[in-house]
Amino acid sequence: MADYILIRKGRNALSLVIYIILNILLGLGSIALTLITKSWIPGIILVLLSKWRIFAVRPYYWLLNIKSNLVDLIVGSSFVLLAFAVGVNEVLLVHWLLGIGYAIWLTLIKPRTSPIANEIQALIAVFLGTSATVMLGAGYNSIWLVLPTFVIGYGASRHVLVQSSEDHDFTLITFICGLVASEIAWLCHSWMIIYTFGSTGIVLPQLAIILTVIGFLFGRVHRSILKRDGKFKFADVAIPTVFSFLILAIMIIWFSKPVFDI
Repeated sequence: MADYILIRKGRNALSLVIYIILNILLGLGSIALTLITKSWIPGIILVLLSKWRIFAVRPYYWLLNIKSNLVDLIVGSSFVLLAFAVGVNEVLLVHWLLGIGYAIWLTLIKPRTSPIANEIQALIAVFLGTSATVMLGAGYNSIWLVLPTFVIGYGASRHVLVQSSEDHDFTLITFICGLVASEIAWLCHSWMIIYTFGSTGIVLPQLAIILTVIGFLFGRVHRSILKRDGKFKFADVAIPTVFSFLILAIMIIWFSKPVFDI
């Protein structure tokens, strides 16, 4: 019996090591493939292939599985699209950061299921997804910014709400969150600010920061409501609210050059 337990533990440890190695290879490989082929398509295909379990069931469950895995799909696709958007003619520091970041997401962040982890996962999806959308869609018709942002807002809010309670129907709330995110994106479309950091290739779209801060505040409010069994008390979120609006005010007033380019 003791030998069986040791063998079982050994197999579990080996499976864990293989799982970690495969995820690291996926994180680094998707970015490397994007750079080698100079196209985002192979990297996205690799990300989709890693989610083969979504379609390994009857078609009836495909939509539900896509919704359940939407945050992971947004994050994985965003890493690849960002690597493509910053340039594929040379390897920059940001490419290494994206590859390592995707590997960290797959091995350390995505597997966690606590309420705080769910909020962090959703915020990462909002920031990376919006950043990729801005980098690739800001120069085109606003529809290419509004629609993806709706999906990001919908998926992130659903990830937090459904994970916290599966007994309620959050369809309307998640739909509203998607609409709010897309409306903010539409308002920012003609006033797009992107912060750059020298030759590193690192870029931070202002819209991504705005939506992430709003998402953070949404998470605080949601946690307060859960804590008080459906009741909301502003005192619980007063500090996060002031902090969030202070960040937005400072960024919009002092770090938005078009305000002064009259």
